[in-house]
Amino acid sequence: MKAYKLFLFSRQGCCLCEGLEGRLRDLNLDQLSPQLELCVIDIDGQTAEKYRNQYDLLVPVMAFGKNLEVDLIVLPRVSPRLKGSELFSWLQKACSGQLHND
Repeated sequence: MKAYKLFLFSRQGCCLCEGLEGRLRDLNLDQLSPQLELCVIDIDGQTAEKYRNQYDLLVPVMAFGKNLEVDLIVLPRVSPRLKGSELFSWLQKACSGQLHND
């Protein structure tokens, strides 16, 4: 099991959410430092109401942490144009930068 999870707060039918999810699934998140496991959270689904209230108009939102309830770090909004190695590099920089800011 990975030490960190990459949470993607999204909504079914949202083209930005579905596009980002697809691009993230194409990446080898095991090669990042820290290694990440992608967890997609449908804010209209079974998730806690606080996430729906917090991210309703902002999805897609990425955050990472050990779980949803403790030390969740919300990442800056990523450009929908980034894909492949550019998205991988952005994610590496964003995650490692946030860990070193703590």
